[in-house]
Amino acid sequence: MRNKLLAEIFGTFWLVFGGCGSAVLSAGFLAEVEGTPIHLGIGFAGVALAFGLTVMTMAFAIGHISGCHLNPAVTVGLVVGGRHPKSEMIPYIIAQVIGGIAGAGVLYLIASGKAGFSTAGGFASNGYAEHSPGGYSMVSALIAEIVLTFFFLMIILGATDSRAPKGFAPIAIGLGLTLIHLIGIPVTNLSVNPARSTGPALFAGGAYISQLWLFWLAPIVGGALAGIVYPLISGGKKA
Repeated sequence: MRNKLLAEIFGTFWLVFGGCGSAVLSAGFLAEVEGTPIHLGIGFAGVALAFGLTVMTMAFAIGHISGCHLNPAVTVGLVVGGRHPKSEMIPYIIAQVIGGIAGAGVLYLIASGKAGFSTAGGFASNGYAEHSPGGYSMVSALIAEIVLTFFFLMIILGATDSRAPKGFAPIAIGLGLTLIHLIGIPVTNLSVNPARSTGPALFAGGAYISQLWLFWLAPIVGGALAGIVYPLISGGKKA
């Protein structure tokens, strides 16, 4: 159990540091060449790919240790779907939140080393209404986070099914996370992961903390629904 929890801490650290780090440090990067600003940032597509790569690489690295959940919604979905012991749910979630906060903390130490740095822009936090990148409402954010988490868990449950092709689950899961980021970043900056949301919000503060409830509630609801639905279409919980 100790090894599993350490794996979840380090894995969630990597997800937050890599995914949110790409958003904070690289998404809108501007370089100046002979007095002319040139946009070299990776944009939404680059950030989406970064999140997918963090999960894919960690799934290969620690999947055999902890299952590489890195996400309370994933843990809840797997428990509901009969794929993970209930007794490990709370310790896993605590480890994931610790990893997410640590990843955001190291990112803050790096980002704050640049003159003029501020968390006023959100520090890759999730939000709705005035804190949504596209100005989407709370209802839009709630629906998006539930639906996108639901399908993320459906991908995870299907790719890790004993009947699925062996050895390809990390690729499917990583690409799945990339896809849902491409859809959801304009709406909420995309969470589908309460631990990922908690870390940056603690450093951004203010309204980002007050809106954090949605990014716990919606992903967990979406994950739990997938845990109910996937066994219904796959023929049983012990797939």
